Amino acid sequence: MTDSTPETPDYKATIRLPKTDFPMKANLAQREPETLARWAEEHLYERALEARAAAPAFVFHDGPPYANGHIHYGHILNKVLKDIVTKYQLLAGRAARFVPGWDCHGLPIELNVEKAHRGSTRPALRAACRVEAETWIDAQRAEFQRLGVFGTWSEPYLTMQPVYEQGIVEALAAFVKNGLVYRGKKPVYWCGNDRTALAEAEVEYAPHTSPSIYVKFPLVGADAERVHALAGVEAAATPTFAVIWTTTPWTLPANLAIAVNPKHAYTLVEVQVDGATERWLLARDMVERVLAATRREGAVVGAAFDGEAIEQAGVAARHPFEDRGSPIFTGDHVTLEAGTGLVHTAPGHGADDYVLGMRHGLETFAPLDDAARFTGEVRAEWQGKHVYEVNPIIVRLLAETGRLANREGETLAHSYPHCWRCKKPVIFRATTQWFISLDAPMTARADAKSLRAVALEEIDAMAAGRDVGPGESGWIPAWGRDRIHGMIKDRPDWCISRQRAWGVPIPAFHCKSCGHVDLSEPTLAHVAGVFGREGADVWYTREAAELVPPEYACAKCGGRDHDKDPNILDVWFESGASFWSVMRPGAYANTTQLPVDLYLEGSDQHRGWFHSSLLIGCAVLGRAPYKRVLTHGFVCDEQGRPYSKSDIRRRQEAGEKVEYLDPQQIIRAEGAEILRLWAAYEDYRSDVRYSKAHLAQVSDAYRKVRNTLRFLLGNLDGWDPSLPEPGSLDVLDAWARARLRKYVADVHAAYEAFDFRTVYHRTVELCTGEWSTFYLDVLKDRLYCDADDSPRRRSAQATIDRIARATIAALAPVLCFTADEAWRYLPGEAGRSVFLGARIEGATAEPGDAPLLAAADALATVRVALNAALEPQVKGKVLGHRREVRATLTVPPALREALGPFAAELAELLTVSEVEVVAGEALAASVAKTDAPACPRCWRHRRDLGARAAHPALCARCADVVGARVAGGGGA
Repeated sequence: MTDSTPETPDYKATIRLPKTDFPMKANLAQREPETLARWAEEHLYERALEARAAAPAFVFHDGPPYANGHIHYGHILNKVLKDIVTKYQLLAGRAARFVPGWDCHGLPIELNVEKAHRGSTRPALRAACRVEAETWIDAQRAEFQRLGVFGTWSEPYLTMQPVYEQGIVEALAAFVKNGLVYRGKKPVYWCGNDRTALAEAEVEYAPHTSPSIYVKFPLVGADAERVHALAGVEAAATPTFAVIWTTTPWTLPANLAIAVNPKHAYTLVEVQVDGATERWLLARDMVERVLAATRREGAVVGAAFDGEAIEQAGVAARHPFEDRGSPIFTGDHVTLEAGTGLVHTAPGHGADDYVLGMRHGLETFAPLDDAARFTGEVRAEWQGKHVYEVNPIIVRLLAETGRLANREGETLAHSYPHCWRCKKPVIFRATTQWFISLDAPMTARADAKSLRAVALEEIDAMAAGRDVGPGESGWIPAWGRDRIHGMIKDRPDWCISRQRAWGVPIPAFHCKSCGHVDLSEPTLAHVAGVFGREGADVWYTREAAELVPPEYACAKCGGRDHDKDPNILDVWFESGASFWSVMRPGAYANTTQLPVDLYLEGSDQHRGWFHSSLLIGCAVLGRAPYKRVLTHGFVCDEQGRPYSKSDIRRRQEAGEKVEYLDPQQIIRAEGAEILRLWAAYEDYRSDVRYSKAHLAQVSDAYRKVRNTLRFLLGNLDGWDPSLPEPGSLDVLDAWARARLRKYVADVHAAYEAFDFRTVYHRTVELCTGEWSTFYLDVLKDRLYCDADDSPRRRSAQATIDRIARATIAALAPVLCFTADEAWRYLPGEAGRSVFLGARIEGATAEPGDAPLLAAADALATVRVALNAALEPQVKGKVLGHRREVRATLTVPPALREALGPFAAELAELLTVSEVEVVAGEALAASVAKTDAPACPRCWRHRRDLGARAAHPALCARCADVVGARVAGGGGA
């Protein structure tokens, strides 16, 4: 006979562990396409809009990306931010219809198509451009949809659609009605490579090296005598010159004047040049700098005199190499920041020069062709040469003729305007163009304010919260106001014509008899209707007589034979007119609210789409077309350098070891959800950082949040949300609901303020902090070990259900794939999308919330002290698990009072066996091993083991649960 010990029963089967089919492994790269397919099959976005058909509308107008090339990180950041807005507005109960659009016309497509269609007619070229645009629209649409972006993707707006082109011409008519459109010859930014005028928004500044020359304009005869008289010195036989400085020698052939500041002091300086003496006319404050720059010795001669006196004396210099005079006029644009204080003036090659020339009746002379090559209006040997080819030739000529004050070969590295498309330096060139006046009175307005004045007033009205409420700004971030205000305040008139084929024609008619050019409201209204029915291609396929209104005749001479204007509109006018082309009644379905609620684009659009939309809105609507403008930064690497394929390639070619993470590869490997979370994690108000480290950080946060969701869903197994909630809540659950209300209020406020980063941080902090490390950890005992229908377990499940629903809803605008997946695992939500079942609403604190939240804060303080006492005991292996700890806490009165709501459950809340609280002046904790035995089912150390005879090894709670299950046939 052998001794035997009765075996301890296995109680694992009686434990209610979490159970859910929501997978721990996200497997996003595989699941996301399945989700997208399901959304398409369910017509999810359309159903979400139908469900909110009677709700207030949130009209979010999409700025059109250009239909050229695959999407990059800037696109991803932009479209995800837009989608977060759309999805939040839906979940807030608003009808948020997002109509995506594309900018289809423009030079990049035309230049690309020209390579294969050289010599084609304009209609053929335009047809090929249309095909090219459609190809990239299809590609980008698929890539945007892969990100999970909601929108009316089957019905986007395109700037090349007839209905859109009609709106463009109608918008132009509003400017004509206000008397703001004029045709004139004046200098504009010109790209010789692309052979077209450029708007300011199409110019970017980049490093450039230019010649740096000081040029001597002779003062002879009476003109020299006048200058000497002003200085109070005798007009000796000494050669005298007005000296200018320029970095564009090629503009000297077009020099027609010299400008001085009327208030600056000028003087004569005797200078030693190769052993001879010369006198130079310079600004007094620039003498030392000019002598140093030209490496000459010199001294001031005579008295100083102001620029006004020079003009009044009628002084004119001689051109340094052409047989004509160069009169000296005053201009306030002349500064002493650089140069000599005398500015070379070529009215055909500079904005200030043009204004000065117009004031004095000078010709707007610009002897260049469309390729920036000199024409026959200059010396024969220069004809056909590009301006940069002629630069060294002119410098050499000046040196050989003694008109160069410094040495040949000197250069200046500086920031210089470049074409944003071809990246090559641009020039200022006077050509006949169409312009919109910023400062002429708007004749259709009763107050006759200028377009600039109205636009600036609108900017400030938005900043004051006109449409969004007191204390708020319509510019998000608020610095957007200053940025666009400065650009509108200082910009010149808008050059709206371009010399290309792929765009919307300017519908002007040129009379063949008298040359009168008609761009009037009646003709624009008629052509707009034609474009709306047949598209703008008819401008190139039909004769002028077929496009003018019936019985049309020249307003000046009555002639009936006309040519069509050869120019197209600036593409920024096209995109800026999008609010009217898309939102005007009858244009596109269900999008007829003006002004719209929000524009959202990158910071470059203060000089682009935001800018042109504002000006067009002020002409068409009499106000800004938007209520809010949200601006995000550019995508950069960790060092703040631009992060794009082209920038990375240039750095690689320079020998730098740097890698470009292709976004499509990231999506294929890790899923789009990670990029969506990255977009919310970063602070879009400044430039956004992107790197492997950033991706790893958000991936880690994603895993933690997903694990929290899985735990919540797993512990809702068996929960029926249709049943009434428990009549009373456990104090810990009451605290959790108070904490949830605070979280929901914070998230709601953050979304309303477009503060997505706060949503990210509040959610991640709560999921990985108070929920995981405190609340859910404490709940495990009752969730796993209590009877299924125990009041405390039902209280916990009811609270978990609320937490899960609120958290999933809060995450849905950002983590749309995961939230939609998780929602379908909620009890009662099988097969239902979060975007049909959830709601994000504000929450108001209840009267009992404050003491509960204060108690939790106090408990956290106590926990820190307890952990400090436990750590050395655990390291020394004196103590093992917290469950075997008996803690003695010395708690000061104020802290003890704050702990009040939790006083009866401190041991459970601190996850220790027993707690004794004693009064004291300072917080302290001591720990020891409890002598209470451990229950083999719940592993808590209890003093009621053996209280039930049927299960002598168990604590009373576990014995009751096991007994009930055995009685019910559930087994032990």
